[in-house]
Amino acid sequence: MPSDDVQASKQTSAVDGEYDVNKRYNVPLAFREPTPPSASLSSSDPAQRKRPEQLAPAATQTNTPATEETATTVSNVPAAPKLNEKHFQVKSGDTLAALFERAGLTAKDVYDVTQLPKAKKNLLKIMPGDDLVIAKDKNGKLVQLTYHLDKITTLIVSNDENGYTEQIVTKKVEARKKFAGATIKNNFWNAGVNAGLTPNQIMQLATIFGWDVDFALDLRKGDQFSMIFEEEYADGKFLKNGNILAAEFINQGDRYTAVRYKDGTYYSEEGRSMRKAFLRSPVDFKYVSSSFNPRRLHPVTGQVRAHRGVDYVAAVGTPIKAAGNGRVIKSSYNQYNGNYVFIKHNDTYTTKYLHLTKRKVKTGQSVKQGQIIGTLGSTGRVTGPHLHYEFIVNGVHRNPRTIKLPKSDPIAKKEKAQFAKLSQSMMAELEHNKQVQIAAQ
Repeated sequence: MPSDDVQASKQTSAVDGEYDVNKRYNVPLAFREPTPPSASLSSSDPAQRKRPEQLAPAATQTNTPATEETATTVSNVPAAPKLNEKHFQVKSGDTLAALFERAGLTAKDVYDVTQLPKAKKNLLKIMPGDDLVIAKDKNGKLVQLTYHLDKITTLIVSNDENGYTEQIVTKKVEARKKFAGATIKNNFWNAGVNAGLTPNQIMQLATIFGWDVDFALDLRKGDQFSMIFEEEYADGKFLKNGNILAAEFINQGDRYTAVRYKDGTYYSEEGRSMRKAFLRSPVDFKYVSSSFNPRRLHPVTGQVRAHRGVDYVAAVGTPIKAAGNGRVIKSSYNQYNGNYVFIKHNDTYTTKYLHLTKRKVKTGQSVKQGQIIGTLGSTGRVTGPHLHYEFIVNGVHRNPRTIKLPKSDPIAKKEKAQFAKLSQSMMAELEHNKQVQIAAQ
């Protein structure tokens, strides 16, 4: 059921003394209980006056007895009309017409409701499992329909003597801060789960620090992470996790920090952008099957042949991302490379991606960092599914795992002072929570 504020609907003045539908009235206990209350209510509000026969005896009242005028006025107030309100869950194959028929409503009701633009847009797309609340009066007339669009938004269709009206009611969302942190004992994933993080939050954290830390190869036992993130609530009930606001990652003794600014970008606590010009690795992989090695023996031919890239092993079909912004200078196929994509980022940097199952970009196409350019496979001369990735600087192949990646621009000068204030506050809060966690262990 919607909360009290969601129940609100357009009201009209009472007609012939009747109460308005779905309007709340403060009905005195004397109207509902056999034992009258000890004090009478103020006579200034007709809706709160008692009938004379239900007033407490004069000896027990703290105010003066109700006047004759008061008694006469109250005696004409009828009981509020009762509504027949029922919940209906959408079944597989249900349409709005089928659900209305099950609710005892007519095809005309369906027509009238769907003449409202918001109702038409949402109710004609109801899905199995959705819930509708339908309220009818004693004559079976549709008075109100309530449909939750999501956890915080509700569509309310009301019907009175003036016809049908609709409104969208949105609950106020409250953001609360929460801390999480852990020391890695065996792997990062388990440490994140033990810290109470969701899979999505674990991936978010890895993405934030992914330009500096190789989460498949660089992590060691004893590495630590901590973070402050948002949780969203409505009416005191948890809705979902929000953004990571600040985080710290200690990898092999090196400390990395990240603070989310109002533009949605993460910067180190000093204001350097966390996002580098290139991704450290262009695929979410399981392990490296072959590293950069100028003297490697080729696994197929057995001859000494330089391995000028890194082979990342993952499941067939795993998305391959562009390591940086650039232009596709080649998207093709041959018997050695299989499906391959070459991207020129500028006059200095070029990256190559080999053995793809599918190519999702064409020659000449511009790409953005992180854009999916293909999927991992085993096409060409290979012994198993993997991505062969090359990183070329000024025409020379370099090890993509160890090369120092160029950094993106720091935070704008005009934002520096405001960011510094935010960063100092968030990092102090993060450190305080870490100390509290240590003391509790």
